[in-house]
Amino acid sequence: MSPRQARLTVAAAVLGTIVVFVDSTVVNVALPSIRDDLGGGLAGQQWLNDAYLLTLGALLLLGGSLGDLHGRKRLFVIGLVGFGVTSLLCAAAPTIETLIVGRGLQGIAGALLVPNTLGLIVAKFPRNERGAAIGTWTAWTGIAMVAGPLVGGLILDAASWRWIFAINVVPVAAALWIVRQVDSEHDVPTPGRIDYVGAALGTLGLGGPVFALIEQPLRGWGDPLILATLLGGLALLAAFVAYERRASHPMLPLELFRERNFAVGNAATLAVYGGLGAAPFFLVIFLQQVSGYSALEAGLAMLPVTLLMFALSKRFGALADRVGPRVFMATGPLIGGAGFALLARMDASGDYLADVLPGVLVFGLGLSLTVAPLTATVLGGVEERHAGMASAINNAVARIGGLLAVAAVGAVVSAAFAASLEDRVAGLDLPPEAQAFAEEAESRALTTTAPASLGSSRAAVAEALDDSSVEAFRLAMLITGGLVALGGVLSAVGIRNPRREVHCADCEPGPSVTAIAPPAERQPA
Repeated sequence: MSPRQARLTVAAAVLGTIVVFVDSTVVNVALPSIRDDLGGGLAGQQWLNDAYLLTLGALLLLGGSLGDLHGRKRLFVIGLVGFGVTSLLCAAAPTIETLIVGRGLQGIAGALLVPNTLGLIVAKFPRNERGAAIGTWTAWTGIAMVAGPLVGGLILDAASWRWIFAINVVPVAAALWIVRQVDSEHDVPTPGRIDYVGAALGTLGLGGPVFALIEQPLRGWGDPLILATLLGGLALLAAFVAYERRASHPMLPLELFRERNFAVGNAATLAVYGGLGAAPFFLVIFLQQVSGYSALEAGLAMLPVTLLMFALSKRFGALADRVGPRVFMATGPLIGGAGFALLARMDASGDYLADVLPGVLVFGLGLSLTVAPLTATVLGGVEERHAGMASAINNAVARIGGLLAVAAVGAVVSAAFAASLEDRVAGLDLPPEAQAFAEEAESRALTTTAPASLGSSRAAVAEALDDSSVEAFRLAMLITGGLVALGGVLSAVGIRNPRREVHCADCEPGPSVTAIAPPAERQPA
């Protein structure tokens, strides 16, 4: 392959990946502004995050399979066009419901796009050049995760939240222009069949419990719709497992989970990335809606985590190569969980240096200890011929962990906020209009605005809202910290140092646990 074709391939893959990863973080900064404009409360904010993660996480394996069958470049282009169109739909959404639908469609386009960015590199580059190309891809995806909140904050400070979606057309158009100049040499479709039944069962099975957890605070557990979606979703997940066990071309090869390190490593991934997905979601909302941070200030809050990962992950990975990854996978999540527990000290003022930064730094240190050894252990736990699929599964598990955690922790936060506010208001002598407002506010967790129309009762109601929000937020941080720490406990009990060597130091830090070349594709170090 010519140097020009190499540059074009990497540039197209990087641009295509950036838009997907930026959109997984940028929307968190915009959630308060979207709520103010379109309504929806905490449930609407959760759906804006989870609709995207649900379709993205559930369909990643299907997107990769379609690329193998029809050509990575073709699916890459389809994903790009789809992401650009759905981004414009999101930008023009007139209601919270249509925006949620748009986010789900964005996730579908992202599921076609992401696996085929890396697949395009693998198809185009010879084995002795893939490591460097994938390293470049990885570095830029990490930068995208940093840039998401920052770009979102800058846009929101200068313009409408709608521009965080509309601006996607710029990198999408650039990627389309570049990929048109990439030839299709070596991108040969592979004969096979697609597991559409498995994809449908998995997506609907995940969607049922997520819907029930998000909507339960508004409808109650006794609502027939909540019970039907919860039980129906669990039944579909059971059917998914049963179907995948006997499918001739399964989307999820269950036999891989017979390997101890692969199974335990993915369980740890589910816990760690569950906490990692949920904690920033609630932190950014709390900082803006309770502590009064601007969108840009809230977007900068977690920046030290990414900086620490880029500075330390490779060093810890090299050390783990010498002593084995098990001790890092055990201690890293425990330290990371302690960082979220430190954030539980925060009050309504949310002072950054005193309350936010210490917890963020401790969490960043723990995550830096964890990421590279975790990825290497999952890949090292299976035979080399399954390394690519193992990487894809681990990425899907990470996305699903965040999806389920945001939904589940959101249900707990809503319940805690409502109970706390009810108790606090009961001790106040409020006039009927203030009492009615407080009762209505119970369904809008982490909201502290009390209207001037409440008159002399406004200060008391605002204080009750603040105190209830702080109590609910602290519970969220303790739960997410416990989730991350659980990943360390699982690793300490279940992980064995891999029998097949996969260098931890080669596992680049970054948001995507798939961002390394399969071991069979690497050159010896």
